[in-house]
Amino acid sequence: MATKYSKPKGTQDILPDEVGKWQYAENLLKKTVELYGYKEIRLPTFEHTEVFARGVGDTTDVVSKEMYTFLDKGDRSVTLRPEGTSGVARAVLENGVLGSAAMPFKAFYLQSCFRYEKAQKGRLREFHQLGIECFGTHDPFADAEVIACADQILKDIGVKQVRLEINAIGCKECRPKYNAALKEYFAGYKDQLCETCLARLDRNPMRILDCKSEICQNIGKGAPLMLDYLCDDCKQHFDQVKQTLYAQGIAYTVNPTIVRGLDYYSNTVFEFIHTGVGTQGTICGGGRYDGLITDFDGPATPGVGFGMGIERLLLALEDEGVALPGGNTPRLYIANIGDAGRAKAAALTAKLRKNGIYAEFDIVGRGLKPQMKYANKIGAVYTMVVGDDEVAAGQARLKEMATGEEKTVCFDELVNALI
Repeated sequence: MATKYSKPKGTQDILPDEVGKWQYAENLLKKTVELYGYKEIRLPTFEHTEVFARGVGDTTDVVSKEMYTFLDKGDRSVTLRPEGTSGVARAVLENGVLGSAAMPFKAFYLQSCFRYEKAQKGRLREFHQLGIECFGTHDPFADAEVIACADQILKDIGVKQVRLEINAIGCKECRPKYNAALKEYFAGYKDQLCETCLARLDRNPMRILDCKSEICQNIGKGAPLMLDYLCDDCKQHFDQVKQTLYAQGIAYTVNPTIVRGLDYYSNTVFEFIHTGVGTQGTICGGGRYDGLITDFDGPATPGVGFGMGIERLLLALEDEGVALPGGNTPRLYIANIGDAGRAKAAALTAKLRKNGIYAEFDIVGRGLKPQMKYANKIGAVYTMVVGDDEVAAGQARLKEMATGEEKTVCFDELVNALI
């Protein structure tokens, strides 16, 4: 039952026992994207609202329905980031990166994002995302490299039940002809379209194809396809992407209905869809956004990238029965008896920690038996009991918990015994 002290709807607490799995996954993601030349960028959690309204597009569901937007104390409209690409575009433009850094400019981020939408499995109001952004190249090999990076991440972490779907959604040269065809098609269904899609009809008819209304989705199934309207340059670009993926052994399916949910996309778009996560099966999506920097009044600068949902990635692994390593467990737990034993346990633990060895001792005041139960519960690799006799002798029995094997170790040699 929700109370004023409950977490907000659509958020989650990631407790220490689960954080280890997140850290393992995040470290693997970082390692892989760094192999592709990406370096980390860190951005503000909130931006001026115009950054997202202009970049994402005010006809998208994200901007029109899902953003957390509010006035700050200076009456300025600010928004919690709903996605990462617009913020990166703003950052590289504002900081003069495009004129000073070697191109292409490659950056990645691991961050939380915020969208006000119906909370359900795999769809939270605060969610976490890995994103990579590559600015400064229009080459189709860059598109294929971004897709290959996502593909390697999924393979390396152990996701198998996933398929790659790709599409091309045109450029500023061929998109207008397609939009005209869409307007003509959807105009025949004005009396059936939802209110939101009626507003989109004149301003951005392609957004109708991304509507979540079942009625609009059914109407959209008969709509013209962008692939039939691509200009020669877009056709060649898409053909090269496909050829490069094929040459690298990356299986894909062309899905002509993919448009993605953000307006800055152009030409190549793609999604990695997991077959077991249900309605929220898209765990990674991305594509090209060649007009985004010019939308921010910057120089024409092509870009391509992706966003990968961490929660959905972990759900996919869970669905496939892939167990990620958990958090760190102590190398040694020192149980103690009596005041002298406790003082010695504290000193030994401090010494081990200074030498880079994770160790624990009783700081609660438990009896010996509860201490040993606790050591087993936290997964200690070794245990040692220290009391008056052990303090006097300068040594104690070191027990390996998994095998039950014991040996006597001098306190002065304890660090070496645990390395």
